[in-house]
Amino acid sequence: MSEKLTARQQQVLDCIRQFKARTGMAPTRAELAELMGFQSKNAASDHLRALERKGCIRLYNDRSRGIQLLQQDNAAADDELPVIGRVAAGVPIEAVENVERSVPVPAGMFRQRPTYLLRVQGDSMKDAGIFDGDLIAVRKSSVARSGQIVVARLDDDVTVKTLRLNNRGATLLPANDAYEPIEVEADRLVIEGIFVGLIRDAG
Repeated sequence: MSEKLTARQQQVLDCIRQFKARTGMAPTRAELAELMGFQSKNAASDHLRALERKGCIRLYNDRSRGIQLLQQDNAAADDELPVIGRVAAGVPIEAVENVERSVPVPAGMFRQRPTYLLRVQGDSMKDAGIFDGDLIAVRKSSVARSGQIVVARLDDDVTVKTLRLNNRGATLLPANDAYEPIEVEADRLVIEGIFVGLIRDAG
């Protein structure tokens, strides 16, 4: 980088990085203006041109999301994690046909390294801060402790719930009073992975 960034330019650059880590895409000028509290897209464009002059980004004006990060787009720092969509009945959770896209996730973003991202469907965990459409980071594991939020397979269905172990098997607890706990016999419960974090996905 040939010139030092101003504090505001550094904030803009950090905002672009965070948006890209969260969504897998660069923000549009309008999105950047809104995130930074600018009055107009022109203000965002001025900052982007300054960042390009200083060697931080490359702009492609023929694309609405034409911002390429340069210095910090370092492959060693990011993990490309597959985003797994709705899991078809009976299909292994990491099967190729379930993968929507891959998202770069900065190393160290989560305390435990996730294996994949799973798109949440439904609102049964909303009181735990997990909403419909969110991406949850999941570490593949076949075992879990009581009290952990897990991805569990029941026959051909996959669900995200809090695990409570008991003598007969387990209870899968929702975080929404509109849903009933699910009692599961030990031989029916398959743990696919453990929840390690969340990305609020914008797309």
